[in-house]
Amino acid sequence: MKKVIILLGPTCVGKTAVSILLAKMLNTEIISSDSMQIYRHMDIGTAKPSQQERQIVKHHMIDIVEPWESYSTGEYIKNVQPIISGLHKDGKVPVIVGGTGLYIRAMTRGIFKGPSADWDLRTELLKKEEKEPGFLYNHLKALDLKAAEKIMPNDLRRIVRALEVCLKSMKTMSELHEALTAPLPYDYVKIGLMRDRKELYRMIEQRVDRMLTEGLVREVGFVINLIKEHFLNSGPQPLNSELSSMQAIGYKEIAKYLSGEVSIEEAIRLVKKRSKVYAKRQFTWFKKEDGIQWIDITGMNDPYDIFQKVIKFIHV
Repeated sequence: MKKVIILLGPTCVGKTAVSILLAKMLNTEIISSDSMQIYRHMDIGTAKPSQQERQIVKHHMIDIVEPWESYSTGEYIKNVQPIISGLHKDGKVPVIVGGTGLYIRAMTRGIFKGPSADWDLRTELLKKEEKEPGFLYNHLKALDLKAAEKIMPNDLRRIVRALEVCLKSMKTMSELHEALTAPLPYDYVKIGLMRDRKELYRMIEQRVDRMLTEGLVREVGFVINLIKEHFLNSGPQPLNSELSSMQAIGYKEIAKYLSGEVSIEEAIRLVKKRSKVYAKRQFTWFKKEDGIQWIDITGMNDPYDIFQKVIKFIHV
């Protein structure tokens, strides 16, 4: 089987700069596996590679949908497969880079095929939750106890999706998970970057501060206005809680500041806190994946030094 390199790890660990050095060495291209970098206009808050970096090495699966559009893991796999095949035909080894564990698991292990998003159904379910808080979680427990046990009672987005699957497919999410699609048939070289938690958290705080200096508040306001303008011309506007793009770390919290729900200081605190929680969840997720060769880069700040450690694991 043909090789595919996957460079993974938690947010802010230092993947981007290293991946560019790796892709240059291999004379290949990078495929993003970040579920928020797919959205156009959302650049600062998703820490997309800069335009300069994208000129050095071609990147795929960035800026492919609008912030108001839905996008599933299944669509990602459908779109990424021909890119991988095309690179292989050109004699290149694709480099997958990112931190969205579900995308990587779908590629390497397969995913379940669930029904597509039904916004009318989701709105109806959320209205029921507004009238009777806790109703949806109890309803899910009655329909799919296994799925409910894996979801926090306050995680409305996942609860609504699990109910949507049950009601539209007439099967539980648990049943669909047992009937996985086949993984993409490649020889995966999985390399994970990790740092000491305190160091990573410090880097996350510094990144959030940089994002604010670079104009994160302005960017979030621009995206919100784009979404409002789109739905003003096309129909009823869904709640922000229904849009996957607006669940992105940084956007959700800054949107609350812009709507007057929280102060800017509180919004920044929440962005930093949620980013750290997300990094911890990513690492926990990846630890459950097989075949990852982990590299501890604690104390290393020069991408070239990290790259030198990474290439020792590359045999292509």
